[in-house]
Amino acid sequence: MGEVVGAAMVAHVPTIVMDETERRELNAGQEISLVPGLQRMRREVFDRLKPDTVVVFDTHWFTTFEFVVSAHARRSGRFTSDELPRGMCQRPYDFPGDPELAGLIADAGERAGTWITPIDDPYLPIHYPTVNLLPFLQGSERWVSISTPQTGETDDFLLAGTAIGDAIARSDRRVILLASGAMSHKFWPLKALRDHEPSDPIHIRTEAHRAADLERLEWMKLGRHDLIIDTMDDFMRYTPEGRFGHYLQMIAAIGGRDCAAVGESFSDYESAVGTGQAHVWFERPQAGWTG
Repeated sequence: MGEVVGAAMVAHVPTIVMDETERRELNAGQEISLVPGLQRMRREVFDRLKPDTVVVFDTHWFTTFEFVVSAHARRSGRFTSDELPRGMCQRPYDFPGDPELAGLIADAGERAGTWITPIDDPYLPIHYPTVNLLPFLQGSERWVSISTPQTGETDDFLLAGTAIGDAIARSDRRVILLASGAMSHKFWPLKALRDHEPSDPIHIRTEAHRAADLERLEWMKLGRHDLIIDTMDDFMRYTPEGRFGHYLQMIAAIGGRDCAAVGESFSDYESAVGTGQAHVWFERPQAGWTG
């Protein structure tokens, strides 16, 4: 029987894969906390738990008609971002996939009444919410990515996440879930953007966006995932990235509203040109994920 051995909401911002000198130039001479946070996560969590597979809920992989799960035996190549080719250019990636788990996820989706399609097309694009994590977190694990349907709503993400959790339980895998995406996600306009590149949260787009993020981070620390789910309509006013589908799928896979896993900060709360970013780790409680 498989199990989710840990889960995290992680930031994937382009800044993390820049040279340290460039990061410091953009951040008033200081290192952003997101980089040492990922390094610490690998050292303190991944190396300890030794997962078989990492499942990434990728907020930049936009699909329309369905959830899609990568089903490749292996993915390799070089990634250049069409969004920011100056900063993410020809970045190499090479990692094994998990076709068996992808198939189980698709089967579980069908039983649950949602659409999750496994795709192993070698020309399927890859996106930087997955690629940018690899230099920090990749070991010998298999890696699988799951898309964010642009037509998805809160109940769709929760339904798919529950199915994914069921599929993992039916497997023989030890899995870490990574919800790769931001919290509030409203950028500064282009003419003002370069005045707001430092990571200090004073650069979050509005005080209301910052307050909404901080409230939810506090709920994560308390294990009150029910409050986050129950207030999604309100949070949508602050444009969470991917309708917060990355977090919703992750938390549904480990119990949804009944999940009481407390969050441990692996970074400060930071701004990325106006958007809210943080790494939060959820350790599996001894009694399981729900309760």
